[in-house]
Amino acid sequence: MNAANNIKNEVMGHPAGLFILFFTEMWERFSYYGMRALLVLFLVSAAGLGGWEWETADALKLYGLYTGLVYLTPIFGGILADKVIGYRRAVVWGALLMTLGHASMAFETPFSFYLGLVLIILGNGLFKPNISSIVSGLYVGNEKKKDAGYTIFYMGINAGAFLGILLCGYIGEKVGWSYGFGLAGVFMFIGMLQFIFAQKMFGKIGLKPEKAGTAQIISKESSVDGIGVDDILDENTKVSSDEEEVEISPKVRKDRLFVIGVLAFFTIFFWMAFEQAGGSMTIFAKDYTDRILTGDAAQLFTVINAVLVIVPMAVLTWVLYKLFRATFSRIAISNIFLAVSFVLIWVVVGWMVNKDYNSKTYTAQIESTEVNLRSDVTYAPGQELYVVDVDGEGNYRIVGQDNIETVKESVRSSVVSASVISEKEGEVEVPASWFGVLNSLFIILFAPLFSKLWESRFNPSAAIKFALGLILLGVGFGILAYGAMGIGETVFTVSMVWLILAYFFHTLGELTLSPVGLSYVSKLSPPGLLSLMFGVWFTATFVANLLAGLSGSLIDKITEAYSLSAFFLIFTALPILAGLVLILLNPMLKRKMHGIK
Repeated sequence: MNAANNIKNEVMGHPAGLFILFFTEMWERFSYYGMRALLVLFLVSAAGLGGWEWETADALKLYGLYTGLVYLTPIFGGILADKVIGYRRAVVWGALLMTLGHASMAFETPFSFYLGLVLIILGNGLFKPNISSIVSGLYVGNEKKKDAGYTIFYMGINAGAFLGILLCGYIGEKVGWSYGFGLAGVFMFIGMLQFIFAQKMFGKIGLKPEKAGTAQIISKESSVDGIGVDDILDENTKVSSDEEEVEISPKVRKDRLFVIGVLAFFTIFFWMAFEQAGGSMTIFAKDYTDRILTGDAAQLFTVINAVLVIVPMAVLTWVLYKLFRATFSRIAISNIFLAVSFVLIWVVVGWMVNKDYNSKTYTAQIESTEVNLRSDVTYAPGQELYVVDVDGEGNYRIVGQDNIETVKESVRSSVVSASVISEKEGEVEVPASWFGVLNSLFIILFAPLFSKLWESRFNPSAAIKFALGLILLGVGFGILAYGAMGIGETVFTVSMVWLILAYFFHTLGELTLSPVGLSYVSKLSPPGLLSLMFGVWFTATFVANLLAGLSGSLIDKITEAYSLSAFFLIFTALPILAGLVLILLNPMLKRKMHGIK
């Protein structure tokens, strides 16, 4: 209970407002990551599949600019809420802008598409830094439960990202891009409404400042995506309070600021490589990964995919039930909106599982004349091809010896024989966007292990943690580079195992580096410079995302000049070398931290 802010109702030992924020953040992450999973795929896909047929380089440059700005605007959104409109209004306005952005993208015209991206960027800047601040306010006078509260909130973030990539990605690829973009917007809108009608659960927290200059803690989005720094700020306050008794010398201040600068510089190498996930790694999944599963492998994937989505949804539904029991009498309308969202998501889940179980592929044959599907590919008479029913509405995807081509029903008879040679039920084409769910899945599985590890005797310094994260990331790309070596003149796709292993090591690297970054910024920042240092940190992340798009855009040029393996070797070498340099710098950085651990 938080009596100071009139917070009374509890769910599972925590303020009920935490779970309102949990679901609001979950649907926001659902919408953001659902759209992010589709962005590059939509831009580069063939017109026959509804895409814009952009060059890969152009698509990845836009992706880098977009994700970079997403990390820059929260700096300004936090300041605006702190000084002018308050946390609650910032969250509502941010959610509304993002809803309009997703809706605009669903129209798929150039103007509406770019307008949608701008609205989402601006909405994210208002939403992300301020919802975490409200979480912190729920625990005033009950600080011992704050860490557990943020852990619950963090699970909502990952649940939303997981479901968004899985479902929006599936619908975007299997049904239509506009449906995927639209679905993301629907749940952002519902999340906004359930937050609006649950205001009384927050007491006085997050209201508009009474006068200009009212002190509020600015909680910016962290690089682990949504964890606020209010709890970290508490720790920083303790450090500052202790040091006020012994004035910090100019040399100590300078040394600690130097360490922040070094860590911020090296984090650029990490995120520049890590953010290939939504760019070049998505291209690798689409064009170079064998995603057609047959026989037992297809059945196993269908079962696993169903379990992956049904089990989390069952757990979330149980949490929703607990929230209803505690709050329905006070916020019935908000609860009803939440119930509607869960009914809709269960319908989508059921449809997806049923479609996978009833998917069909065919073995088809070219007619007696040669067929040109594009300028550099000719299919010979009698050649057998896999034909996958993409959406049940006349779009077929032909998987040949090159990459993926698409054939409309209207010209199908001129490409494949009038009579299908054999129909194979139960075969599955894994969506290219599906691999993005692995990051959230591995975080959920391994985050508790890393938390325990840092509490044990093995708790290395900041530089060593950063170095380990960079090296693990490089190992993941090394695995991709090794797998890509099999691609050549006669082999155009490789096993999806390489991509799965890469995501596994990338996530381990993220868990090693990402959660500790903001913590060290807060501990090392001198009093009065904390906000500025957070600004520096997120500016570095902005730069990293821009570089991720620019470097990823070179995938086709480097592949043509050398090989796809050579492209991924670049992202193997850079993080590992950066990690080794940090290990060498560790003794010096520890000295310059002057006792901060």
